Amino acid sequence: MSDTELVSLELIKEAHQRIRSVVVRTPLYHAAALSDELEGKIHLKLESLQRTGSFKIRGAYNFVAQIPEKMRSSGVITYSSGNHAQAVALAAQLHGIRAVVVMPVNAPQIKRDGAILLGAEVILEGTTSTERRIRAESIAAQENLTIVPPYDALEIIAGQGTTGLEIVEDSDDFEVVLIPIGGGGLCSGCAAAIKKSRPDVQIVGVEPVGGASMKAALDAGEPVTLPQVDSIADGLLPVRSGSRTFEHVREFVDQVILVEDDEIRDAAKFLFLHERLVVEFSGAATVAALRSGRVMSSGRNVAAVVSGGNVDPGVIANL
Repeated sequence: MSDTELVSLELIKEAHQRIRSVVVRTPLYHAAALSDELEGKIHLKLESLQRTGSFKIRGAYNFVAQIPEKMRSSGVITYSSGNHAQAVALAAQLHGIRAVVVMPVNAPQIKRDGAILLGAEVILEGTTSTERRIRAESIAAQENLTIVPPYDALEIIAGQGTTGLEIVEDSDDFEVVLIPIGGGGLCSGCAAAIKKSRPDVQIVGVEPVGGASMKAALDAGEPVTLPQVDSIADGLLPVRSGSRTFEHVREFVDQVILVEDDEIRDAAKFLFLHERLVVEFSGAATVAALRSGRVMSSGRNVAAVVSGGNVDPGVIANL
């Protein structure tokens, strides 16, 4: 058993109070068309409707708000495929401080533009999470900036866990909750909030086949670095899971399953055509897991987190 500190329900509740004036309490939406197709009762936690278009503002604001004032005034920096970058930019804007974000050279234009519109200085570096982390650490040291990690910190996990806390507060009859996994901050926090409130609920984490760093870590018994990642779900592609998030997933998540890119694409298309929801591929992963049959939903009450909606309009047109 690891001695890594796990997030408490109290920390998640404190985070919820800290961020409540900033974040949107997103709906737990009854997906009628999806429910009919799967012959179950399916609700979607629509973080695609969150400020900056994803759940990330929850953790980013919770972290930035707790940086000591003297350090915070110098500014913050992060490394991100896009959604966390926008969230840190907004958190910095709300605190009136400088924000620098290091994004991959292939980051979707809508995510780059979003960070710039929120006042962040955007730097492009490499294609992997490791490359942009190294660049961010170098800039932070040179310019006296505080790093806001994308997922592997208790403050981030507690902030993301407020998503799960809201699910528990808004419904008491679901049997299984599906949560996408990138670095694992969202899944860690949500799983902790739900399991500590409703131990009987089954928690399923979902990763793309081309970026299954958490599944690899669970199989190996420790975080491992993938030689490469490749998926349309650009928000779920760190080459290595966090060490802290790995411990949370191992403790609170019942199962981690993988979905193919074609299934993710079809899920995003279904949500757009039949539920009238604009969802990015990373956000559609949980619905892909349901529609593929890897998680049985017939006759069950299911909640699935739709983590983001930052998708280029051209992608929707292509669907």
